Amino acid sequence: MDKTVSSADDAVADIADGATLMAGGFGLCGIPENLIAALHRRATRNLWIISNNCGIDGKGLGLLLQNGQVKRITASYVGENKTFERLYLDGKLDVELCPQGTLAERIRAGGAGIPAFFTPAGYGTMVAEGKESRVFGGKNYILETALHADFAFVKAWKGDRFGNLVYRKTTRNFNPMMAAAARITIAEVEQMVEPGQLDPDLVHTPGIYVQRIIKGAHYEKPIEQRTTRKKMGGA
Repeated sequence: MDKTVSSADDAVADIADGATLMAGGFGLCGIPENLIAALHRRATRNLWIISNNCGIDGKGLGLLLQNGQVKRITASYVGENKTFERLYLDGKLDVELCPQGTLAERIRAGGAGIPAFFTPAGYGTMVAEGKESRVFGGKNYILETALHADFAFVKAWKGDRFGNLVYRKTTRNFNPMMAAAARITIAEVEQMVEPGQLDPDLVHTPGIYVQRIIKGAHYEKPIEQRTTRKKMGGA
């Protein structure tokens, strides 16, 4: 089945106000730039964003924050995003922070059909408030629930028209598990190839998890924290 869509704008055209959206990426690495920009243009409001973080000011998911499109965020950290911080402190943004590993497992569980699981992360902290706790093997655990979404935006290096995806190195991050945990997964890829051109053993996300796919363009690939060092041996 050919799942290609002509543009990012067409791919996000049915995302309505109040939708829950998972967005892949770690900081600004491996983010679906074209799909985020299209949703920014669409100006969909009251979104619940589930992502490792929410970009930075004016970049990535930070675009949606600055445009007042986000009502709630589930993430593992605030990062460099001053808009995120200000909106939360002003009481204009609902925020659920959870340990990064817990966030990843909650998303994975959602895709695997596991409603909840016990983890030691967060026990004895504010993260555990109001949650069931149990002891296994003499160690304390808290109950965490799975996460699902109406839509997932994922970014891949290569993909075919059937939706099979290959990610490149660390850009894989949260993308494969989010693709499995959403009702509708929309993928953007840097390279679109024909079915059969991807080695089946190298496919990270099978096309069964992807409903729409677009060929991305004009990638900025911004760097959140640029770190350099002097060349060895002098100037």
